[in-house]
This record gives sequence, C-alpha cells and structure tokens, in this order.
Amino acid sequence: MIETNTETLYCYVHPNRETALRCANCERPICASCAIRTPTGYRCKECVKGQQKIFNTAEWYDYIVGFVAASVLSGAASFLVTLIGGIPFFGWFIIAAGAPAAGALIAEAVRFAVRRRRARALFMTVAAGAALGALPILIFQLIFFNLFGVIFQAIYLFIVVPVVYTRLSGIQLFR
Repeated sequence: MIETNTETLYCYVHPNRETALRCANCERPICASCAIRTPTGYRCKECVKGQQKIFNTAEWYDYIVGFVAASVLSGAASFLVTLIGGIPFFGWFIIAAGAPAAGALIAEAVRFAVRRRRARALFMTVAAGAALGALPILIFQLIFFNLFGVIFQAIYLFIVVPVVYTRLSGIQLFR
C-alpha cells in the first residue's frame, strides 16, 4: 500500500495560503504567486536572487570602464558612418553590413576591458555608452541639416545598440 502525505502545507511567505508546491532548491513550501518558474522547476524568490548574485561578478569600476570604452569606440564607428554617408547608393549596404560588425567589435573590446566580468546592469550601461558615444556625431549631422547623415546615424544606432547588448549578455536568437 502507498503512503500519502496528508500534511497541509502553507506558503512560508503567506502563512494563510495552502499549497502543494515546494521550491526545487530549498524545499520550502511556496504558493503560486511566490513561485518563479525556472528550467529546473519552481523556485522561491530567495533562491532565484541567490543564483543571480552568483551571475553578477562586475566590480564598481567595470561600469566606468565599460561605459567609456563603448562611448569612445562607438564615437569612432559613428565618425566612420559619416564618411560612408558620402557614398550615395552603396552606403546603405555598407551600413547594413558594417553596423553589426561594429557592434560585435565594441562588445568584444568591452568584454576584454572588463576582464569578462558580467552583470545585467553592466550590459545596459555599455549599451547606453554605445548610444551616447554616437550622439555628438548625430548632433553635428542635425546642425548641418545633413539628411542622409542623420538617417545613416539612426540606422547605425538602431543596429549597434541591440547588437552590443545581446553580444555581451549572451542572448542567442538562433541556435
């Protein structure tokens, strides 16, 4: 005969809620609103936060180094986009092919500069640095009413910023 456990479990955060769910890591009872679904089962918020702390290895100065490196490299790439803007027809193709390569180069240079340390906030800081690095060139194009320069800069930013973020964070769209 099979024994069944008839003990009523209550969520450790909400003691008035009955539950049959347990954290896959620490085995504490959790209700549906406290449970976070992971590939290895449902976990409580404390276990998920503990796992995220293991992932975040960035030091305080990595944010400064990453931001400055991304800004400088993106500014240089943005200047090259301005030079390419003088090529009327093939410039579109060069921007479409060169912007992802520039984003990958910026991301790998920053990864080297911060010694492969990582944190979600670091990735966002570097992406913001890549966007702000191209801002002076974009403002210059706007001041001189260079329509194609503004369009090329917008295309560059539209492509580079997500490429930098996804490359650093390890998001894979296709496997």
